[in-house]
Amino acid sequence: MIVRSTTRCAASRRIQLCRPRNLHCKQRRYSTSTSSLASSASTTSPASMLGAFTNELDRIAPKFQIQGSQINIIRSPAEFYETLKCKILGAENRIFLSTLYIGKTEHELISTLQQALRAKPQLKLSILTDALRGTRESPEASCASLLAPLVSEFGAERVEIRMYHTPNLTGLRKKYIPKRINEGWGLQHMKLYGVDDEIIISGANLSSDYFTNRQDRYHVFSSKEITEYFSKIHHAVSNLSFLVTPDPQLPAGYTLEWPSSNLAPSPLDDPAKYIFNASRILTSLIQPPSTYPSQSQTLSPKTNTTVYPLSQFTQLLTPDTSTELPAITSVLQTLSQPKFSTSSWTFTAGYFNPHPSLISLLLSTSSKNNTVITASPWANGFYGSKGVSGLLPAAYTLLSRRFLEAASKSGRGSDISLREWRNGTVGEKDGWTYHAKGLWVSLEGEREPSISVVGSSNYTKRSYGLDLEVGTVIVTSDEGLKARLGEERDGLGVYAEKVGMDDFVKVERRVGIRVRVAMWIVQLVGGAL
Repeated sequence: MIVRSTTRCAASRRIQLCRPRNLHCKQRRYSTSTSSLASSASTTSPASMLGAFTNELDRIAPKFQIQGSQINIIRSPAEFYETLKCKILGAENRIFLSTLYIGKTEHELISTLQQALRAKPQLKLSILTDALRGTRESPEASCASLLAPLVSEFGAERVEIRMYHTPNLTGLRKKYIPKRINEGWGLQHMKLYGVDDEIIISGANLSSDYFTNRQDRYHVFSSKEITEYFSKIHHAVSNLSFLVTPDPQLPAGYTLEWPSSNLAPSPLDDPAKYIFNASRILTSLIQPPSTYPSQSQTLSPKTNTTVYPLSQFTQLLTPDTSTELPAITSVLQTLSQPKFSTSSWTFTAGYFNPHPSLISLLLSTSSKNNTVITASPWANGFYGSKGVSGLLPAAYTLLSRRFLEAASKSGRGSDISLREWRNGTVGEKDGWTYHAKGLWVSLEGEREPSISVVGSSNYTKRSYGLDLEVGTVIVTSDEGLKARLGEERDGLGVYAEKVGMDDFVKVERRVGIRVRVAMWIVQLVGGAL
């Protein structure tokens, strides 16, 4: 059994993140089409190389300019959990948590929230999860039944529990499609963990495995402006979601209500109007301003890092004005230019089923020495599962094999290597699963990355068509942050071994008709059940 340590906010290197810091976070700054990171002195200077990316990103997403020292990178699940608890206990004014679900047995986390709320009467808590995932086990113990007592104890004016329901699952489809399978029609998949003026952007949910033996990524942004931006995203989606109301008389212990103050009708009653209203509300939040203030009025020499918040809300937007897929497309298209032939990239996804457009873009980059890291079948979260889901690790292996074949056919076999992450075996003692996802880009032969993408997305068809996702593109010239990004990337690589076509012909890697069926399911739901 894996035992998690109790919360300690001192005497540990990792908990230094939780100490109050007097950070003078810079105000949000905009630039003209010539990025602050670009330099007119030389077309081959590092600043000019970065400018090729930021000039395009400026047109796609909002941006914030900060110092690299305002981004800290957490490396392990245990450190993530301890940091999260420590920041909760130090909260003064607000806590907002967006996640797919909170594990139904996470009583220690709930106790930490209670302790913080009892200590600070002015503190408010807002939690957003997914309605389908958060009520899957009802009327037995569930995420919803775990959270409802917080409202009972502290009142609805201090604690708000919201659950998002996709507008894609209504009527007869909702009535007859069984639980868990119905999650294939869309989920609230954002991971935003905000406390006062800091926020953790991650791909991790809030449950025991994500706190112990499920590897992910976790970036801490100590910026009031960035935190406030994502708080607006959190609350906008919350106001398009059901409200969890305690009801001890019911077996489940709660009800889901649609408040009259919500910004749209219920997605179950009028999905078309719900999407129309959601589009109006969210588009203005996720798009960049139509014009930027002049460069001379906004830039500071102290800022060396640009953060672009990304959102993928395809199922809620008509037309689709999401920014994540366009932003990643822009980064990879820029890397296809010949002048970036000395660059390199590392792409990772626990469930390796990237959107077809991303596969083409990765194969089209001019970069050399590129790496894809994905979960080994023995580190896949579905390994050992019963039923059809138990076939999914082999299905993802088949997708990895096809990627290598495509790389070889396009003449990129020597430029792109595939590595599988494995630390033990899922279900066995000390066995871990792999859930990290993201992109790192190093320029001009440098080892350390200048660009990174981090967030909730798995980069699949599902991510870009069904689920709600958020993340960031980080573009930096700060040497300290570049070093931390490199350490993060290399740390994931410690447990990743290179595989080639010869590995896929081994007996344990052969796939039969049952796996082909699982492959069809993966394609149907976009990468994860």
